[in-house]
Amino acid sequence: MDGNGRWARQRGLPRTQGHRAGARSVRAVVEQSVRCGIEVLTLFAFSSENWRRPQTEVSLLMELFLNTLRVEINRLMEHDVRLRIIGDLSAFSEKLQRQVREAERVTRNNSTLILQIAANYGGRWDITQAVRALALEVAEQRLLPEQIDEQAIAARLSCADAPDPDLFIRTGGEKRISNFLLWQCAYTELYFSDLMWPEFDGDAYLAALNDFSRRQRRFGLTGEQVNALAEA
Repeated sequence: MDGNGRWARQRGLPRTQGHRAGARSVRAVVEQSVRCGIEVLTLFAFSSENWRRPQTEVSLLMELFLNTLRVEINRLMEHDVRLRIIGDLSAFSEKLQRQVREAERVTRNNSTLILQIAANYGGRWDITQAVRALALEVAEQRLLPEQIDEQAIAARLSCADAPDPDLFIRTGGEKRISNFLLWQCAYTELYFSDLMWPEFDGDAYLAALNDFSRRQRRFGLTGEQVNALAEA
């Protein structure tokens, strides 16, 4: 969800206003996901590198995160959305951690859409903590080294019970994945939009989904093989 700060700067507004406007786009995309039957939506809200930003901006993001959890909980329940937060939450305040746990508890039985919010998340961190968990199991003789394979690593990632993403969308005109779901995005289709995140509404999201629907996903096969499988 890139471009909040630039959107605000273009309008002579403080960056904080861009983040507040971006929160409205989150709501639009979540609601469009429900309408389109999307099963899992993962939003990159705060990366492990974002701590390097000015302290005032970081504080605002934390406050916005906390307030959004409080305000949006009823809307999540209304749309049958289950909330899950992925990332290293230990760096957040105890107050925010309690709010996260409460929001996850209240929505845990919802099933129309799983909304994953990546907060203090990084793809390298995710792989590192999975490998560390495997190393501990080997050290405690609960796992043999030869039992470590791709499935073993994937099972210990922070969103292990969710499918790998089909589509990666980045707004703001940048064309990189910025340490997001590095393991999981091995075969994910990429879509880049020049729109700033506060401009990315339900219609823009639908355009991305329509673009994705026209692609042929081959997973190492040839186009002819894919077509033959589809006809079988």
